[in-house]
Amino acid sequence: MASPHSDPEDVHVINHERDKDLEDSPSEPAYAINDHRPIIADKLARKLTARQVQMIAIGGTIGTGLFLGTGKSLATGGPASMLIAYLIVGGIVMLTMLALGEMAAFVPIAGSFCTFAGRYVDDSLGFALTWNYWFNDAVSTAADLVALQLVFAYWDTNLPGWGLSLIFWVLLILANIITVKAYGELEYWLSLLKVITITIFIILGIAVNCGGNNQHKYLGAHNWYIGDAPFVGGIGGFASVFVTASFAYGGTESIAITAGETKNPTKNLPRVVKNVFWRILLFYILSVLLIGLNVPYNTPGLSSKTSSTSPFTLVFQMAGAQAAGSFINAVILTSVISAGNHALFAGTRLLYALSVDRHAPKVFGKLNRNRVPWIAVLATSAISGLCFGASFIGAGQLWTWLQNLVGVSNQLAWIAISVTSIRFRGALAAQNKTHLLPFKNWTYPWGPWLSVILNVVIVLVQGWNSFSPKFTGVDFVSYYIELPVMAIMWLGWKAWKRTKVPTYEEMDLETDVYVVSEEDLVESEKEKSARGRLERVLRWIF
Repeated sequence: MASPHSDPEDVHVINHERDKDLEDSPSEPAYAINDHRPIIADKLARKLTARQVQMIAIGGTIGTGLFLGTGKSLATGGPASMLIAYLIVGGIVMLTMLALGEMAAFVPIAGSFCTFAGRYVDDSLGFALTWNYWFNDAVSTAADLVALQLVFAYWDTNLPGWGLSLIFWVLLILANIITVKAYGELEYWLSLLKVITITIFIILGIAVNCGGNNQHKYLGAHNWYIGDAPFVGGIGGFASVFVTASFAYGGTESIAITAGETKNPTKNLPRVVKNVFWRILLFYILSVLLIGLNVPYNTPGLSSKTSSTSPFTLVFQMAGAQAAGSFINAVILTSVISAGNHALFAGTRLLYALSVDRHAPKVFGKLNRNRVPWIAVLATSAISGLCFGASFIGAGQLWTWLQNLVGVSNQLAWIAISVTSIRFRGALAAQNKTHLLPFKNWTYPWGPWLSVILNVVIVLVQGWNSFSPKFTGVDFVSYYIELPVMAIMWLGWKAWKRTKVPTYEEMDLETDVYVVSEEDLVESEKEKSARGRLERVLRWIF
């Protein structure tokens, strides 16, 4: 790619729409661009617009973790623990996204941070991280299908919850297997609905707290002083909220996975990273604060083995109408579908990346005529189906276990992203290429190091409740099983393939580096017009 200081005529142009055989040898370069940089993973169709990508970023995070997970957090940790944990994890996500955005804008590919780990740290780490995160996305999809049953149980109907999950499982497969454009547009409107709903919730939550509730009573901070509040369950309760918060924020990093199918990624991804985080933090922190103020931590049904009631639904009910509770529950239902849609999309692209990197069978790299890895879609959705099929043990209990697994997996991914970022910047400095970055992480070097330290501490202490007051084997496994599995995959692949950590001078900073296309140049010119500036403002808002 061209240096930001180069003349316009020095910019290399590439036509990304040229026809190639996209199905043969997915691990071999498809073509070499005019400055001789090989392309290995950048074969997917770039059909996602900036408008869609920004909404997908929000859609990947505002889902079951916020709408249902906050109920479990409130019940087990209390309002203060929940607020503090969400603030800390939100800070970690900010540091992680800045580090990831820097790398993804430079090398925008579907494998994203998983491929980066393999290239910039060790191929065995890339192998372990990608397989782990692929399973994470498959389990996330299953968790969303289980959450559908919990949300649907609000209405007393004769339709079995598993039947509803099965219907939407099929619909998610269809949305992901046809074309990325269909996925992008569906996700955009579902995410927009969530953003509007949370905005209404924040306004309504303030009104309910100030007396606009069915008891016509000012609540203030009353619920912070009842029973064991604001810190419920002591240090164990506080520590347990971190995994729930990590599950809730999880998916933010997967926005970089859309980089392989995003138009003009060197320009759009930095915008997404800078704009979306503040919106997510605003929505999460304000929502968590209002939930803690309005909903008592000991409300029946917040978290049990058979059910889980959304605190969002309870706040709408407090506004005085049963219909309001039904409305927000219906919106939560669509948000669960949206989160499952995003998780399936991300998991599919990672399985495709595994095939491209020769870490999975070649067949998963096959693309259909719309450049969608359709076999990877079917394989990922099959694992999701098997996981949600286990809901006979109790939807509430299963959802809690799946939530723990995904939360820890997210934390391991954040650690890997930060370590990869440290080595990436080291190699750029060693090869005198730092000036080529289209977007720079302003927190480097302290940001990635702080993220690593905080995540390691949280991973080790968040399972406190599984030891105290008595040891609970199943809970212990859900908190810590990811650690040995990740280690075995990492060390096992390293021993088998005898992989080595590349030196800064040896690291590949050429392959898949994005080069500005003709279409990108046209879009950049459009943005300079009055209409383009107006569209940028509207895109930031919506």
